[in-house]
Amino acid sequence: MKSFLWGLCAYLLCFNLQAQEAYHLVPKPAKLIPVPGKFIFQKSTAITLSTQDESFNAVATMLKDQISVSSGLNLPIKSGSTSSKGIVFVQNSSLGDEAYRLNITTKKIEIQAKSGKGAFYALQTLFQLMPAQIYSNVTSSQELTALACQIEDAPRFSYRGMMLDVGRYYFPVSFIKRFLDLMAVYKLNTFHWHLTEDQGWRIEIKKYPLLTTVSSVRKETMVGHYRDQKYDNKPYGGFYTQEEIKEVIAYATKKFITIIPEIEMPGHSQAVLAAYPELGCNPDKIYQVATRWGISEDVLCPREETFTFMENVLTEVMALFPGQYIHIGGDECPKKQWKESRFCQDLIKKLGLKDEHELQSYFIRRIDKFVTSKGKKLLGWDEILEGGLSPNAMVMSWRGTKGGIEAAKQNHDVVMSPNSFFYLDYYQADPKTQPLAIGGNLTLSKSYSFEPDLPELTAEEAKHIVGIQANVWTEYISTPAYAEYMTFPRALALSEISWSPKQPKDYDDFLRRVKGILPGMDALKINYCPVGLK
Repeated sequence: MKSFLWGLCAYLLCFNLQAQEAYHLVPKPAKLIPVPGKFIFQKSTAITLSTQDESFNAVATMLKDQISVSSGLNLPIKSGSTSSKGIVFVQNSSLGDEAYRLNITTKKIEIQAKSGKGAFYALQTLFQLMPAQIYSNVTSSQELTALACQIEDAPRFSYRGMMLDVGRYYFPVSFIKRFLDLMAVYKLNTFHWHLTEDQGWRIEIKKYPLLTTVSSVRKETMVGHYRDQKYDNKPYGGFYTQEEIKEVIAYATKKFITIIPEIEMPGHSQAVLAAYPELGCNPDKIYQVATRWGISEDVLCPREETFTFMENVLTEVMALFPGQYIHIGGDECPKKQWKESRFCQDLIKKLGLKDEHELQSYFIRRIDKFVTSKGKKLLGWDEILEGGLSPNAMVMSWRGTKGGIEAAKQNHDVVMSPNSFFYLDYYQADPKTQPLAIGGNLTLSKSYSFEPDLPELTAEEAKHIVGIQANVWTEYISTPAYAEYMTFPRALALSEISWSPKQPKDYDDFLRRVKGILPGMDALKINYCPVGLK
């Protein structure tokens, strides 16, 4: 009898391990129990809503529409009590905001969530359990199925972000929407829109029209690598109208994605000075929108006129973006012009500051106070830590993890975005085999190796690490196709680290699952880097 039981246990263990390998899910769910069989979608299949919450209806409609497009099946949506068959959406108030339960048998698919948000993430998992055709916009006669299983899932972090820099190169609204689409597939929920730079201002501000007529256009663009110092002699520009901004925000909302705008200051602001030179330390200087990549010494001067200008800009920005955070940059601000400015030196003495670094802190604190007064929260790169912040300000740690550790110890919420793991403008394979990039060496395995649970933090301090973000800087990324290529598959590593529970790193298992979802990525027509995947 004991031999039989041992044999049965061994069989079940073997079955479970083999079954687990049949599920190719990214990010990996918190808990998955394999179940034999598949659910088969048929003409008679119905979608039942056992809740009056309208957010569930929106998700059910997404499911219905995608099934219709990819298979031709027109599944009805009806209200009613829990059904014993078909697809059923159930409201479960005991779950977290983004958590879900997905139970699939041969007869029924049940999605449990607190609201449409959790149901939406369940839907993304369900799609990965179906043939790749579900992502296609071409109707197929192939039988549509879903692998049976039981899943209980919830995200590890509330902030799972991607940043796209449109200051160097403008990307059309159509691509911004596609970027959001692909983020949603892999359960990323925050889009950081880097809208202003030395090389271009990309958002319409009605009070200051020169920002779009002057600051959005540079006279030429660098060709090749920075070291080549070559230019194309062609004007380059583009910006988003406020109506386009609203359109993108509405689109993101349907995908349960929050958009955080970034308006750079006091550095990375040469484009502003090209239109409004009175905001610089040398008002008589003729500025132009920067054409050279890198850091410009032309920065905003902390005059009252400058604060009035930035407050007016931020007022329009805050009216557009409903999210709680406004990113103000705050990084890489050279101090040369402040050192040479009589006004700045007098202001340092007047305020009792030690040096120009404390003057930058004064600048950031002024903006922080204004943003806070409007019911929003300030977010900035880790340089904003210098000099103190309001308690509700959040820090984005890009220069490794040191800034994030310091911020967490000061009880500030932190988004980890270390350049050595999540700067997606770095090469992801041998540069000899890749299109031109800024440099670096950031493979998929390196991105996946990042662990945000840092030993320097106590358990209480670690609670301030609210998420992770990857950044697509675009000095060398001029087209949507190339932006996509540099984003994927490394965004999948970000997805898993930010969503899945902490566990020992198993890159081989992750890579197996990534390879398993390649048909879906191909169906989505994602222009991913194939190195190491095929």
